Amino acid sequence: MKLVKDTNIEQEIKKVSDKDAEEAIKIILTWMGEDPNREGLLETPKRVVKAFKEYFKGYKEDPNQILDKTFGDVDGYDDMVVQKNISVQSHCEHHMAPIIGKAHVAYIPRERVVGLSKLARVVEVFSKRLQTQERLTMQIANTLMKSLDAKGVAVTIDSTHQCMTMRGIKKEQATTVTNYYLGQFKEDLSYQNRYLRFISITKD
Repeated sequence: MKLVKDTNIEQEIKKVSDKDAEEAIKIILTWMGEDPNREGLLETPKRVVKAFKEYFKGYKEDPNQILDKTFGDVDGYDDMVVQKNISVQSHCEHHMAPIIGKAHVAYIPRERVVGLSKLARVVEVFSKRLQTQERLTMQIANTLMKSLDAKGVAVTIDSTHQCMTMRGIKKEQATTVTNYYLGQFKEDLSYQNRYLRFISITKD
């Protein structure tokens, strides 16, 4: 049994083994009309389980711990820090189809800053879970705002959802853009406008 903490309440959740998951994949292969015992598919259940561990590793990571270490020796820097073009690979919770795109993140430090790689790591943790793009955008922003005690946070995600490019309406060129602003980015349009200009700049 696995213990999961939720507001100091420990709830027991049945542990599913790799073997259980592999058997489930075999059932799906059979449902598709395949023979899971043919040579080309013998190792497929193990490969899928291994891939799923990578796709959804965010469930086992705490984004707040990533932001634990901050730095105060920044000589009073108090303008926005912008990191753009962070790759996003996630899966939609409705069809478990890939979400592929880019995230742009900005925050205004109060007294301390965080290592630049940590911003991308927070995006990565939340991306490696079943998601909606709207919730993903908000989770990243709320975590940065709270953990960094920032004056403001802005997050933008621009992505393609394969649940609508490969199936359903099949609009291959359609992309989805979500924005979420907190603190000074929400209260002061000049910050929003500067941020939007920064993330739209492209290199020659």
